[in-house]
Amino acid sequence: MSDLPFGFSASGNGDDDRDKNSGDKDKPGDNPGNPFGGANPFGFAMGGQGSGGGQGFGDFDPSNFDPNMLGQMFSQLGSMFSGMGAGMAGGGGGPVNYQVATNLARQQIGSFTPILEKEISASADAVRLADVWLDDATTFPSGVTQTVAWTPVQWLEESMDTWKGLCNPVAEQLARTWQDNLPAEAAQFAGPMLGMLTQMSGMAFGTQLGQGLGQLAKEVLTSTDIGLPLAPEGIAVLLPEAIAKFAEGLEQPGQEIIVFLAAREAAHVRLFTHVGWLRQRLLSTVEEYARGISIDFSGITDATANIDPTELLSDPSKLEELISSSTSFEPTTTPEQKAALGRLETLLALVEGWVEQVVTRALGDRIPSTGALTETIRRRRASGGPAEQTFATLVGLELRPRKVREASELWRRVFEATDLSTRDGVWAHPDLLPDSDDLDNPAAFIDRLLHKDTELDDAIAQLEKSLAEQDDTESGDDGPNGQSGQAGS
Repeated sequence: MSDLPFGFSASGNGDDDRDKNSGDKDKPGDNPGNPFGGANPFGFAMGGQGSGGGQGFGDFDPSNFDPNMLGQMFSQLGSMFSGMGAGMAGGGGGPVNYQVATNLARQQIGSFTPILEKEISASADAVRLADVWLDDATTFPSGVTQTVAWTPVQWLEESMDTWKGLCNPVAEQLARTWQDNLPAEAAQFAGPMLGMLTQMSGMAFGTQLGQGLGQLAKEVLTSTDIGLPLAPEGIAVLLPEAIAKFAEGLEQPGQEIIVFLAAREAAHVRLFTHVGWLRQRLLSTVEEYARGISIDFSGITDATANIDPTELLSDPSKLEELISSSTSFEPTTTPEQKAALGRLETLLALVEGWVEQVVTRALGDRIPSTGALTETIRRRRASGGPAEQTFATLVGLELRPRKVREASELWRRVFEATDLSTRDGVWAHPDLLPDSDDLDNPAAFIDRLLHKDTELDDAIAQLEKSLAEQDDTESGDDGPNGQSGQAGS
């Protein structure tokens, strides 16, 4: 859209008060997918002087090993890390080099348009207006304590802690794969190298993560756009540059688009703020799924079958090839993990469906394009993009619930059969939520919900009756002035 209201400006419009961040522009000749330059993410000189003997780990004879080759290898690796710079070689001792991920993501983002004061004010106005309308659509009060406008880099920095919690379990599993599944001869021989192998594996994982987050940072419209709460509690976030690009391909008025997205963000914030268990349950379910993934180690066995260990020492590019291949092995999902994935998809669908119903009820009579925008968001979530596909490869799941329509329909029917208080009261405890079967058969869930309400009303009535009878009995046993009615001696 060329005439976005509330002060939002289309990206690349050349406004005098908005200067490009030249510090993030790609340098000539740089590979935007590689923070190290060139096609090799590890800085190795490809095609080194390998012996090419075809000797496998199982045939390796340590007595034939020349110790001078070990010194040569350490010298080459030292040069490699030195060439990357302190920032690239850093990143802590964890399973993922998040410094590599952050630097690569920033390069993926490239130049971006800084946030203008009018866009900060526009974001606050849009959320404030949407929040007033949401009051009529849910019993949850506003959860927004502050509204902010983020650049893609701010989104990256603010959400990185959450991504660490999601990615560490898988990366730790990959690290254990290296240590626990090398052939015995190779493990004994490579003892001094395991630390470097772990560091290089962390760099490989950080490279993949950085590519995915860099692309995602340019696509997200709000802090809850992917269904997970990525901003601090109570903070509503809009990303003006991405919203402007999103609006360019739509026929709806820009003002309606911005208020619609603000309403979705404010509704998410209400839910995550007032349903205390929800945020942690979502993140812990993702971690539970990722932590239990088992790796098919046959890929490592096949990859090392015909490798001469001395060649790994003389040509570090072989190490890179071996480590890079390990990150592409297909994980095997256990029944427990499939169950966790089902719970996660259902929970994400319930959140998205609830938000959809609340926003539709709040805006339906006020913004004519609400229905069309809702369908646009549905299609956008269903189709996904390169960034979501990358994250699916990294963590092993897709952050796209498949039953959003069913969840939205369930919440609509629950409201029609009961009221707002009953519908929102389902979020009081995770055990009260519908499951995957309920999404396919909402009538059964509504029947159980109504039955539970009846049982609860009956239980309360019975308790009140018992208390009243107890009071009558105690009153009947007392005489005047509180004295016992029994005659004295």
